[in-house]
Amino acid sequence: MNKEILLRSAWQDVNIGDIAHTPGLLAILEKRLPEVKVTVWASVNITVEVMNLICRRFPGVRIVRGNLDSGEVRAAVSRADLFLHGSGACLCGKWELKQYLEVTGGSFGVWGITYRKQDKEWLDQADFLYFRDGVSLLNAQSDGVCAKHMDFGPDAAFAADIADEGRANRFLSDNQLNNKEFVCCVPRLRITPYWTIRGDAPYNQAADELNGRNKERDHRHLRTAVTRILDQTDFKVLVCPEDQTQIAVGREMIIEKLPEKYRTRVVHRQNFWLADEAVSVYKKSLALFGNEMHSPIMCVGNHVPAIVSRWEQQTSKGYMWNDIGLNEWLFDCDAGIDGNRFADTVLDVIKNNAAAVKKTERAMNTVNRAYDRMAKHVRALIHR
Repeated sequence: MNKEILLRSAWQDVNIGDIAHTPGLLAILEKRLPEVKVTVWASVNITVEVMNLICRRFPGVRIVRGNLDSGEVRAAVSRADLFLHGSGACLCGKWELKQYLEVTGGSFGVWGITYRKQDKEWLDQADFLYFRDGVSLLNAQSDGVCAKHMDFGPDAAFAADIADEGRANRFLSDNQLNNKEFVCCVPRLRITPYWTIRGDAPYNQAADELNGRNKERDHRHLRTAVTRILDQTDFKVLVCPEDQTQIAVGREMIIEKLPEKYRTRVVHRQNFWLADEAVSVYKKSLALFGNEMHSPIMCVGNHVPAIVSRWEQQTSKGYMWNDIGLNEWLFDCDAGIDGNRFADTVLDVIKNNAAAVKKTERAMNTVNRAYDRMAKHVRALIHR
């Protein structure tokens, strides 16, 4: 009889990182536990477009949404041999986990999240618990989290192997971006202003003011890198979003602040994309740099070098770059970033690209060894 995993994932679709978590973990399970069936318990607001993206790559995977009032969800819960919580900002699926445990009392594990103290009560009950950055692991240990097994375990999005070559190639052709002749730049504000794109998100004045106070210092090192690339190389720069709000941020903080002479070689992505198209574009770039985390993860997963700048409001997830040997490509805005040193790092990655690609390969060897260890815990629980 086939064993089955109930995967709680597919958190939201306004951010390509949140989209990539799910196909990433499905690809890991497909490779390492091919005999196991998987049902994805998705958030209710996941669009048909994103579900289709997942199903195109994984046609055998079921997707259910909602709670135990849904017959499909009840059936998925009853079939499951293991509840697996996917990668995310925290224990995002706590409510669904609660329902699962109340009905089944079964086993559950957590794959690659960032630690949040208020989740401790639930994390203590896990059969295995993997944190996607070493700082999270240390914080959990310090707080006395007592899961049966606890370790560092990389975010599943490194394994996202989705693609939309058709859309990517049309976009690149329309914007005269040639293979390996451009670099990607991803802007970001301290706190995502969801109120600008979602009608159900209330305006947050404190967050808006925090963003306003920090947006110049959080983006000037990116502009320095852009201008140095354009001054010192023949390559172009693509300013692109990881979430929908960053289209406007890129326009304001990068494009409109560049001197006119640079703008002919800078492309601004002006509409949102899904993770499959983004991955296909990233794979054709020389490198990526910016203030986000999951575009760099998807790049490194495809052996494209990526430089990350982070701050406190993004949690500790950026420190995973230290955990996988990419510490030279991690910069901390809270400590202050020397724009020229940041730009020097970007230029070194561009000009010595073969060596930088080798570095990503070593990082992915570390990631894949961790995935192997993590998958062993899944197999042990599901077949016991």
